This record gives sequence, structure tokens and C-alpha cells, in this order.
Amino acid sequence: MYIQHFKMIGFTLLMIFSLMPKYSKSANILYVIPFPSMSHYIALRPIGLELAQRGHNVTVITTHLEHIPLPNYHQVQVVKKRFWELIGGEAPNIFDLTSLSAEEFHKKIHWPGSIGLINVVLSSPEVKEFLKKDNTFDLVICEQFFLEALLALSVKYNAPLAIISTFGNCMKHNLATGNPLQLATVTAEYLDVHNPRSFWGRLRNFYFTAYDYFWWKYWYLGKQEELVKKYFPELGDNTPSLYELQRDAALMLINSHFSYDTPSALLPNIVDIGGVHLTSYNASLPNDLQKLLDDSKEGVVFVSFGSNVRSSELPPQKKNAFLNVFKRLKQTVLWKWEEDDLEGKPDNLVIRKWLPQKDILAHPNIKVFIGHGGLIGLQETIFNGVPVVGIPIYGDQYNNLLLIEEAGAGKLLEYHKINEDTLYETLNDILNDDSYMKSAKNLQRRWKDRPMSPIDTAMFWLEYVIRNKGAEYMKNPARNMNWFAYTMVDVYAFIFVIIITVIGCFVKILMTVAKYLSKPQKKVSRKKKRA
Repeated sequence: MYIQHFKMIGFTLLMIFSLMPKYSKSANILYVIPFPSMSHYIALRPIGLELAQRGHNVTVITTHLEHIPLPNYHQVQVVKKRFWELIGGEAPNIFDLTSLSAEEFHKKIHWPGSIGLINVVLSSPEVKEFLKKDNTFDLVICEQFFLEALLALSVKYNAPLAIISTFGNCMKHNLATGNPLQLATVTAEYLDVHNPRSFWGRLRNFYFTAYDYFWWKYWYLGKQEELVKKYFPELGDNTPSLYELQRDAALMLINSHFSYDTPSALLPNIVDIGGVHLTSYNASLPNDLQKLLDDSKEGVVFVSFGSNVRSSELPPQKKNAFLNVFKRLKQTVLWKWEEDDLEGKPDNLVIRKWLPQKDILAHPNIKVFIGHGGLIGLQETIFNGVPVVGIPIYGDQYNNLLLIEEAGAGKLLEYHKINEDTLYETLNDILNDDSYMKSAKNLQRRWKDRPMSPIDTAMFWLEYVIRNKGAEYMKNPARNMNWFAYTMVDVYAFIFVIIITVIGCFVKILMTVAKYLSKPQKKVSRKKKRA
């Protein structure tokens, strides 16, 4: 009897220990993700939630709140303002941004908006109250999206810094840390290049990377430094510069994976976690949507331009092109349309102001997704093996869709080329050519073929940095070398001088010998010879 009890207790303890997280020591972690865009929050929220689920004490500075958080998940709310308010103007029609170059987008939107956002974050009542408290943290995690002043929180709390990005390969971080740039194959993250591997495409990529880095390092970071002095006066003048904080970050988690993104060389402390917000579990759909999708035997065309782009702002000509094409389809069309009514709506079109995109894409009757090519939404289509018709609007969307097109899992249609004929031809091609669905399923298979899930990968490396006190040994020693030394220009120059010197000496010797041999020899008279 007692033996059975002991066996039962032993088995229970074994089960408890086997289910405990691999990193059992609870750490205090500050997670800084204040960017107001919902798509950014959707991508980044699982990191904080999973850290709390694993027993860590997590404090999150965020615009968006979880309704029923765990007791060890503490939220510090940032005053909610739309990004356009931070620029100081009226919210534009997002479709008008298609004409902006990458340089103009930075100058008019990214830089002024992000400086405004830092002021909002650090002047928010809850944030100010939080910063007054005597907190200690084992790790500070900051989002990489023009929010560099917040990197100073790692100095305030004397904690290792991890950076997390909703984008993929970051050229500025590569330059700061000495990670290979690979400009011939890897395109800068906010640049749209139509033919990236052509001569002009590579030249454009080189120019924009240099432009972005120069203005970021020598102007934009200066503006961010002013905000650090304004909001963190206690840090004094001996604080490392924001460039140094970026360069010396213990870890960079990037939202990419080589199965879809262009393969690239990465330092050991730059880690792919592409699709971290995706799991095999999907929430149940609302009953009306579930019935609609189940009953659509011909399949469903799903249309959504994400959380930042409103379909209802489409110009009348473009809107009518969509409606006329949808009338010609036998499939059901489900469209995220932000108004109550849509004049001219055909019978096979269903509109909703909001739709659970990730869960809808998981339904087997979805035949194609029409969207703007935002990375988060595209990763959801890849995860579920759905072909794409992509209409890029701004930022990284064009290049994201180029990669989908290269993989054969969709087609790119430029916004200014949209009319009834081009839209119908593009959509009809994907609906009636099985190769697109097959390529999408192949991309799905290789996307999921990993030794660890993206969330487990993120957890391992974040906990690794905590366990190893910042893991200084993982950082590239080249980050502390000047450009000439890191690129070996001085060595190559020395070798070049030696080679030129040797060649010069060799040429000099040849010229001397040639000159000697070319001299006329003096003839000796026979009389002198006889004598």
C-alpha cells in the first residue's frame, strides 16, 4: 500500500518537473512595445505573454492592453494616439502614399512621427509614474522601429538589452554591429526595388542604404539623444550613445525566416523568429463566419488591407474595378470593408468592418487572399498555404510580394495599374492555375520545417542572454574596430603597395638590363689585337 503511494508521489513529481520550463529561475523583464499600430502589437504580444506563461515577471510598456493578463504580467499603458496625430496633420488617405519614395516616406512620416511618439510615450502618466519607482530588471527588450531613445532604459536599469523587430534584416543594425550587408541580394527593409538584382536595382539599394544610415546616425539619433537628456536627466553625460547601445545590444530578434526571405549571413546574436505570432492553434470563428465559409463550396476570396489601410478609402474608379471583378466570380468574396454599406455590392460579396484574419486564412475553403503585402499578413498566408494577390501601398510591401511571386505563391499587382481587366486577369489566373496553390502549400511546408517553433526559439535566446549575463562573447568583435580595419582596407592597401613596389623594382631592373643590352659595343682594331 505504502509502496503504491510512494510510486504515485514519485510519478507526480516526475510529471511536475518534466512540465516545468527549462529556465526555472524567474527573471524580471521589461518589454517595451509602445508603437500604436495594431499589426505591430499582434506580431510582438506573444513574446511578453509567453515569458509570463513561463514564470517570468514581465512589465510591458504598451499602447494596447490585454484584458485578462496573468498576475505576473504588468501593463504600463501609453496614451493612445494614432500615428498620424503625432506628425501633426490630418490622417491621409493611405492609398495616396503609393507615390512616395522611400526617402520621402522617412522624411515626412517615419522620422517626425517617431519623434512625436517618443514624447507621447515618456510623458504618458502611467509611464512617468512607473519610471519614478525603484525597479530592477534582468533584461530590457525594446522594439526596433525608430524608437531608439527607449534603448536608454537598459542603461537606467543596468540590464542587458535585447532588440526585437517586426521586420526582417535591418541594414542599420548590420552596419553598427559589423554583420555582412550583402547588398547584392538583401534589399534594405523599407525600399521598393522593382528588379533588385539588376545593376540599377543594386545601385538603388546601395544608395538608399547609405542615405538611410547617414541620416540615421548623424541626424536622427541626435534628435533621439535630445529626448534621452529631456526624459532621463538622471543618467548624466556619461551615458553610452544610442548608436553604442544599438551596436552593443546582446540580442536582435528579427521577423524573418530563410524559407521565405532572402537567405543571408547572420551573427550568432541576430536570430530569425519569423512568424512568432503564429501557432497551429486557431480560435473558433464566429458562428456566422464559420457557416459562411463552410457553405462556400466554390471557395472563398478573402480581401483585407490590414489594420492601417482602409478599403473604404479606395478611389471610386478602383473600388468599381473590384466590384465589377467580384461580380464575375463564382466564388464567395469576403471583404474587410470599414463602412456599413457598399453601393453596388454583388450578391456573392460579404462585407464586415472587422474580420479575424489569421483564423479565416486557416479555413480550407480560402482559395486566395487579396492584400497589401504587409509582412504580418503575408506570414499568415504562408503559414496556412494560401496564394496571394498583392497590391503594395508603402514600405516593405513591394519587396515582400516580390518574394511571394518568386516562390510562385502569388502575383504582384501595382496599385496604379489596377483596373477591371488587370485585376480580373490576375485573380482569375491564380484561381484557375493549380500551380499557385501547390507553390503556396510547398512554401507552407518549408516554413514550418524548423527544429523549434519561432516562439520557442525566441524564449531560448532571451533566457540564454539572461542566464549568461548579456552573453558578451556572442557579440561581433568587429563592432569595436574602425571601418578600415574591419574591411581590411589597410591590409589590402599594404599588400597593394608591396605588389606595386615589387612590380616597380622588377620593371626598373628590366629597363636597366634592356638599356645595357641596347648600348653599341666598341670595336677593337686589329692592330691592337695583334699587339
